[in-house]
Amino acid sequence: MKNLTNSMKSHSVLSPIKALAGAVVLVIAASTTSYAAEKLTVLEWSGYDDPAFHTAYTEKHGASPKYSFFADEEEGFQKLRTGFKADLFHPCTNTIRKLQDAKLIKQIDTSRIPAWKNIIPQFLDIPYVQQDGKAWFVPIDWGNTALIYRTDLVDEADAATLQSFVDPKFKGKVTIGDNVDDAYALAFLAIGVTDANNVTDEQFKAASAFLRKVHPNLRTYWSDGSSLDQMLVSGEVMLAWAWNETATRLQGEGKPIGMNKKTKEGVTTWVCGFTLPTTGAASEDKAYDYINAFLSKDSAKYMVETWGYGHANMEGLKTVADDVLKAKGFDNVDAFMKEALFQTITDPALRQKMAAEFAKIKAGF
Repeated sequence: MKNLTNSMKSHSVLSPIKALAGAVVLVIAASTTSYAAEKLTVLEWSGYDDPAFHTAYTEKHGASPKYSFFADEEEGFQKLRTGFKADLFHPCTNTIRKLQDAKLIKQIDTSRIPAWKNIIPQFLDIPYVQQDGKAWFVPIDWGNTALIYRTDLVDEADAATLQSFVDPKFKGKVTIGDNVDDAYALAFLAIGVTDANNVTDEQFKAASAFLRKVHPNLRTYWSDGSSLDQMLVSGEVMLAWAWNETATRLQGEGKPIGMNKKTKEGVTTWVCGFTLPTTGAASEDKAYDYINAFLSKDSAKYMVETWGYGHANMEGLKTVADDVLKAKGFDNVDAFMKEALFQTITDPALRQKMAAEFAKIKAGF
């Protein structure tokens, strides 16, 4: 009877403990399964969800990731800052420091990126891409923001200067991107700034004044590539401050579109890529799979030939015909970056001033 009583006591005490332990195991297992099954979320520019950029990822995981789009990097930054759960964010180099300072991104394990050794060295030397031996940014794409125009509606003389954006004869026929960095790149070029990281207060005020002159000439601030295409094709706008993809795509369709990278004031260039947000919920394995798909040679060839952008993978660029690379200016990276106003503003205070002032300008103040 004693043994039976002790056995019953033991059972009555241990049963809840075993049940609790079992429940904990189930919760952990469910949590692990959920984490593994969580779909990758990419905070991205509109259009970069093109499946041809990440074929290897889709083949491995059976579907594309989820996407959330932003019009400019400031919008993407604010999304992350307010807790949006993204596993990858695709900013450009001038936002890296701001993301680091806000502790919104984490270190990248380059050993998990086989093509890291093939990334164009000049891009890895850009400030804050690597800091103290740690990588924080994976360069992917590079290109220009330049004057795009209807060749049948705009004279060559007008297409040769950025001052056309403030010319009254183009009132209502102009568009620039709803993008603070591109807008100020246009303005800095127009007033003669050659180094975006050494802007005086007077130059900032002059650039802002130029954008205020552009504002009444605008049909709209574009934020979507397809709507920009439609405005150019219909003749609703004649001049645009836009990216390589617009000209490449419309020229490929036989439309009368030109892109002048050699206006008398110059052109601007940028390098964009992936960061790993600290808010991610999916497996990092998926994030690296996606990065590796984007860095593939196939993706590089597609990006150059179909979208008109440069790609960071040197081996991938070798798969593109030399005459194509030369025609797009991607055959000489040093010259490409030297001849343009490079968008790599690293001073958070200046970027904050730009963002605040651009918001006022768009509101008509």
